[in-house]
Amino acid sequence: MQGTLMLLPGLMCDAAVWAHQVAALPARCVVPAWGLRSSLSDMALQVLQEAPTERFALAGHSMGGRVALEVMRLAPQRVERLALLDIGTHPLAPGEAGEKERAGRMTLLTLARSRGMRALGEQWARGMVHPDQLDTPLFESILDMLERSNPDQFAAQIHALLNRPDAAPLLPGIACPTLVLCGRDDAWSPPPQHQAMHAAIAGSSLCLVDHCGHMSTMEQPAEVSAALANWLARG
Repeated sequence: MQGTLMLLPGLMCDAAVWAHQVAALPARCVVPAWGLRSSLSDMALQVLQEAPTERFALAGHSMGGRVALEVMRLAPQRVERLALLDIGTHPLAPGEAGEKERAGRMTLLTLARSRGMRALGEQWARGMVHPDQLDTPLFESILDMLERSNPDQFAAQIHALLNRPDAAPLLPGIACPTLVLCGRDDAWSPPPQHQAMHAAIAGSSLCLVDHCGHMSTMEQPAEVSAALANWLARG
């Protein structure tokens, strides 16, 4: 495929999360920057506006996968193929579980505002990667990426995630070639979630990446790029 590939980054991530894929894949790659957008639907509208062609391939990682599903809700006719990497589809849980998530995210925001984005990352990002990646150059590159952002962006994206819709009802209606991928050791969006998504999307492919946590595109970049190349080549 030589067309457009929109690569959507996740919470507090920038183009660095897709750097290997941009270099490796045979497509015109575009990585949006979310800025201060505070809803998934606004991010999806940005994707539709920034896409340089009417139809495009669409891949989203983590929160970016939720944005990709919102694009599918708004304009499925524009998406030629879809890849969902390390994502969930569930809304904020009701009751105590939802309040616990909200409180946890607000605590992280307070940390970011009081001590800075790198201090946030040193605590928060430790759950993002396979344990073997902790305190490695890769982990430092994730902290560098977080440090390029700011607490206002974090607040906006937290707001988007706390108000996320239930995306599961969209899955059975997806008809384009679809790849569902996650790290086999992803503690945040684990394999069973992806196996359920794969089962709900007719004709989809499932890829579980060994020795890999939530940051699959950076932790195992060659394997993820190969899976995406195969997905782009599917008829």
